[in-house]
Amino acid sequence: METQNLRLIPCDSEILQSAIAGNGSLAQKLGIIVPDDWTEFGIDALQYAQKKLAANTDEKGWWTYFPILKKQNKLIGSGGYKGKPTSEGIVELGYEIAPAYRNRGFASEMANGLIENAFQDERVKLIVAHTLGEENPSTKVLKKCGFEKIEVIDDPDDGLLWKWALKK
Repeated sequence: METQNLRLIPCDSEILQSAIAGNGSLAQKLGIIVPDDWTEFGIDALQYAQKKLAANTDEKGWWTYFPILKKQNKLIGSGGYKGKPTSEGIVELGYEIAPAYRNRGFASEMANGLIENAFQDERVKLIVAHTLGEENPSTKVLKKCGFEKIEVIDDPDDGLLWKWALKK
């Protein structure tokens, strides 16, 4: 999948295993530049997605995507979905951009690419996302992409969260 500035690579189990093994392994696997600070989500999120993909082939395309900045052939974050659409047609979106590439519109570009991709699946009726319960760069991205805040959640682990939704 491509956007104006990004190539969004869907991760299969092999790509995720390379990412888990380390930046050098991932760079070699994909033929890209992998900076040290490309993710704040960390290895745990990659391992979780890898286990889900290994257990269920129907989850393919519904987990991690790597945004590659085309001009530099460089990994600048991660994003994707938290699993395949539910029986109600809902998918959850998540994303991150490496600090050096923030405030340049790449998060919005990646989110819009993932939104378009999800809505191409006839099962998807609604995309949701969660942010911290305060105005921040992620809330700006979601607003730019057409999401509306639909719920305030007091999570026992994460504190105040806002739930966002975008209908097809």
